[in-house]
Amino acid sequence: MKYLLIPFALLAVAAAPRHDADTQAWWRTTTALSNDAMEGRDTGSPGYDRAAALVARRFAAAGLRPAGDDGGWFQRVPVEELAVQDAVIAVDGRPLDFLQDITVAPDSVGAPLALPIAYRGYCAADALGEVRGKLVICHGSRRPGMPSAAERNAALVRGGAAAVAVIADPGFTVEPPRWPFAYARTMWIAGEPPPRPSLPSFTLNADALGAMLAGSRRDAAALVRAGSAGGTLPSFDAPGRFTARFALVRRTLRSASILGLLPGTDPALADQPIVLTAHLDGYGYGRPVNGDRLYNGTLDDAAYVALMIRLVERRHGRGFRRPLLLAAVTGEEKGLLGSRWLVAHRPAAAAHFAGNINLDQLRPIFPLVLLTVHGLDDSSLGADARAVAAARGIAVQLDPEPERNLIRRSDHWNFMQAGVPAVNFVFGFRPGTESERIYRQWYRTGYHRPQDDLRQPIDWTAAAAFNRFYYALVERVADADGVPAWRAGSPLRPR
Repeated sequence: MKYLLIPFALLAVAAAPRHDADTQAWWRTTTALSNDAMEGRDTGSPGYDRAAALVARRFAAAGLRPAGDDGGWFQRVPVEELAVQDAVIAVDGRPLDFLQDITVAPDSVGAPLALPIAYRGYCAADALGEVRGKLVICHGSRRPGMPSAAERNAALVRGGAAAVAVIADPGFTVEPPRWPFAYARTMWIAGEPPPRPSLPSFTLNADALGAMLAGSRRDAAALVRAGSAGGTLPSFDAPGRFTARFALVRRTLRSASILGLLPGTDPALADQPIVLTAHLDGYGYGRPVNGDRLYNGTLDDAAYVALMIRLVERRHGRGFRRPLLLAAVTGEEKGLLGSRWLVAHRPAAAAHFAGNINLDQLRPIFPLVLLTVHGLDDSSLGADARAVAAARGIAVQLDPEPERNLIRRSDHWNFMQAGVPAVNFVFGFRPGTESERIYRQWYRTGYHRPQDDLRQPIDWTAAAAFNRFYYALVERVADADGVPAWRAGSPLRPR
């Protein structure tokens, strides 16, 4: 626990520009949502419920109307969870540190495992050889031309492999693997089939490859270097025996998104609500990092639920021409569950979604001169974002690192998949700059870590600049004559 959190949080608020009352108010709400009392807002947890109640109170105070189930603020999402409560994993009796050396997809395992070990490089179908009944170690390379996860797994299943351990590639430098994992859990919407992998599926820390290959007389570090560089890799069987047993816990729970409606002022546009989203859930408690086991999720994504609240507080109950549906959604960190449920179960007060502006993946930790805009060239929302940014001296760009697949990793994706134009934003940087260094460092040490808390450094000027950009973008879209529309050439456009 961070016993000194509140004093530090107050210092963080005081560090914001004193002349900027709006940024101060935004950060006070961020503090309320991500201090230790909220316990990291894990989906379905008491801490999440406390945060949800706070958001509902703030929506009400800002003059919104409840748009959730049964005329209330909450849209309850039924969820199933399967978690590894305990795991004992070893090679020839030598233990591997679960969550630090290795982790597992909980829905892929059940009975204890005792398997011989095969190393098969990138696990291309033509390089597998005999793998029947074995745990197969594969390099998880994301380089072009390498087997995809689906291709790799299909080949392993055809070959009769008993399990797979994929080495998290340290050579994927745009987003290197982060160890330890907080925990091993999977969630899915109740009533749907669980997302069971085709065979027991482990993720292996590259630093633990030597333990897996002990006795093989192979240089594990050299194999990792070659695999990260896309070099030629051998195939061989290791002498050890892999054993694993698990204690699994399954439970059914409900976790609510909070929905509030700001009615529009133009009756002709009443059926064109703009949906504003940010995810309220975080990681909660997990594996300690530097002695801290509470994953507060300040920038991911409490700060941007707070920004939605601040947007409507500034309006004092005054609507835009179009209605706004504000949705602080649950379950984003567990598979975009809350937004998927929202898209499939639209509230009566806003049954047709005209567009979505999502807030996630935002890190105001260096100057804001460039924004990556997901959906930039896909709909008129991208053009709106470009125009609002240009008026503020901010450049925009398409995602320069599409291999990270960020466009599919936040809630806007569910809207796009349902045919709703949507945008999402990432603070951008020029290659080789100090901003890039800060960005990369945050992804190594802050992303999905306890260190994403109220004590981390914030660039207050950048934070305020983005907040103003957001206010202006929402106003432009909600007051425009035309409804958000897909561009004809967009590959995401509904067919």
